[in-house]
Amino acid sequence: IQNPVVPVRYFSIDRVFRNETLDATHLAEFHQVEGLVADYGLSLGHLKAVIRAFFSKLGLTKLRFKPAYNPYTEPSMEIFSYHPGLHKGVEIGNSGIFRPEMLRPMRLPEGLTAIAWGLSLERPTMIRYGYKNIRNLIGPKIDLNMVYNAPLCRMEKF
Repeated sequence: IQNPVVPVRYFSIDRVFRNETLDATHLAEFHQVEGLVADYGLSLGHLKAVIRAFFSKLGLTKLRFKPAYNPYTEPSMEIFSYHPGLHKGVEIGNSGIFRPEMLRPMRLPEGLTAIAWGLSLERPTMIRYGYKNIRNLIGPKIDLNMVYNAPLCRMEKF
């Protein structure tokens, strides 16, 4: 990268495929919001604020951050939201601050901090609308009335 412009912000919504055993909270194919911000002076507090802001727009405010291991980030955190119907927290994302040695090959300026996250879309939808089984959001089991009537599904403010 020749003279990168700072700050850098990347955002994408992607389909993810995993060799998962299907159950009430796991799908083999799902959608994930990926984000990365690189700038000077970013901290874990900035990362948590971005995640809280994103999920608050979806109506999820009961978040818990749990330390985790990721090979490219340190510190790393898993994000959980409480699901009242399941009476437990459900993982809805992963995040972290890129380790400096991961940024060096990209020839980014010294002292730059990069925060990153991967956030689920199906699990927050499941929690928001009270589904106890994530498989009810896909395929022939989907409730089309929910799709037609839910402001979140129509990308409207709620």
